[in-house]
Amino acid sequence: MSDRPFAIIVGGSAGVGRAIVDTLLGRGYSVGVVARGQERLQQLEAIDHITTAPADAGDAAALRSAIESLIAGGGTPTVWINCAMTTAFSPFDKMSPEEFDKIVRTTFLGQVNGTRIALEMMKTGHIVHVGSGLAYRPVPFQSAYCAAKHAINGFVGAVRSEVIRDGRDINLSLVQLPAINTPQFDWARNRLSMKPQPAPPIFSPYLAADGVMQAIDKRQREVFVGTSVFRLIFSDMILPAFLDRKLAGAGVEMQKSDRPEPGGRPDNLFEPVAYDASAKGSFTDRAERQGVVMDADLARKAFFGAIVATSFILGLILG
Repeated sequence: MSDRPFAIIVGGSAGVGRAIVDTLLGRGYSVGVVARGQERLQQLEAIDHITTAPADAGDAAALRSAIESLIAGGGTPTVWINCAMTTAFSPFDKMSPEEFDKIVRTTFLGQVNGTRIALEMMKTGHIVHVGSGLAYRPVPFQSAYCAAKHAINGFVGAVRSEVIRDGRDINLSLVQLPAINTPQFDWARNRLSMKPQPAPPIFSPYLAADGVMQAIDKRQREVFVGTSVFRLIFSDMILPAFLDRKLAGAGVEMQKSDRPEPGGRPDNLFEPVAYDASAKGSFTDRAERQGVVMDADLARKAFFGAIVATSFILGLILG
């Protein structure tokens, strides 16, 4: 076993997970990666201080077996990242029950399965759950993914209180992401008329990794990455019905790129597809590396404090 601290990432062979792998390696960690794609895991195995094990995060027994093999070689982790996900760009009424179930099983139950194992095996440290601004404001044509991300919020809130009640030295964090340039837009199941895109503004997966690191470094319960997440969440708190109507008209178009979608393209919903072990997708030319990463609790206090202050000032003026 290495004397380096050990981290486990469930869903770390591409996209945001891969960016987190790179960032943790740069901080001196050894990293264990779980993912479905064998070819991508083989690419990662060639990098120093990375070990891998294949498993579908939605399969609790398979995930446990993979984690046990990683811990046998790397020791007990002090950092655990849950970020496995899959989605489909599709109207709800065009999705089969099997498609919906698979998305929820990977994206939500993958985090449930990971957290259960992490709490059994970790004595101290951080468990980070990668979420989305869509956990607060859903969009059309991603009903299963939005449902899963909403569920993660409720699950983490309940378990966090249990961990506090038990007096355990484990911090549970949520990191809510904006639109990120990851491979999901190249391999997700798609029923849009064009290739899907991250709804602008688009950010680099390495900004998402910054948000995860801030949650760990500062033991923050929730982190918003990008001002677009802040605007989306607080707009929904104030004007949810307006956003329902606005997204009914614009929500689908925002997810369409101007690039044609090849017919018969394979997707990764039920099986992994061939793709390099890359953090970035095909919208790098439009993705911003810099962005605001904020403590969500402080953001809420600032938002409501501004409302109170504005109301007070208006009262003075009108009075």
